Amino acid sequence: MKIRLGSAAIALLLASVIAQAVNPPEMTEGLWSIHTQTVANPGNKKTDNTSTICRSHAYDQYSLDLEKKIKGCSTLNESLQGNKYTIQTHCVMGATTVDSKSVVTFEGESVAHSESHATYTPALTGFTEMTMSQDQKYLGSCPAGAQPGDLTQADGTVVHLWKH
Repeated sequence: MKIRLGSAAIALLLASVIAQAVNPPEMTEGLWSIHTQTVANPGNKKTDNTSTICRSHAYDQYSLDLEKKIKGCSTLNESLQGNKYTIQTHCVMGATTVDSKSVVTFEGESVAHSESHATYTPALTGFTEMTMSQDQKYLGSCPAGAQPGDLTQADGTVVHLWKH
């Protein structure tokens, strides 16, 4: 199944991982599996996607830096306690306000699980709320020729998220 993210899912992803003062721990460099499940309401529209991404500490920092620069977003609350990183954000995207809360639980440097919930006021692309769970797992070294930021979708399509 292809990863197809609508505006509401993209807004949840962006709002759920914005970091201002507290950064989550560094994760192992290499190839990661990412399994994402979303439920958008009204309509209980479910998506389930699996992809892989080649990561490096430099790519992860680049991603955090980009997220910090999203205009219209502010962090309401953020903490790192033990292996749990929690963030609550408020974003204004056009005419829509997005309020979100995410909790990421880290298991060492090779596994992370996140739960995020966002509300959209007024609705964004017809949705008023979205819940997303994501499991990330380190798989090993990146394949030959893969660069950090290369995301491979389930159908084999590669998206280059970082030009370095």
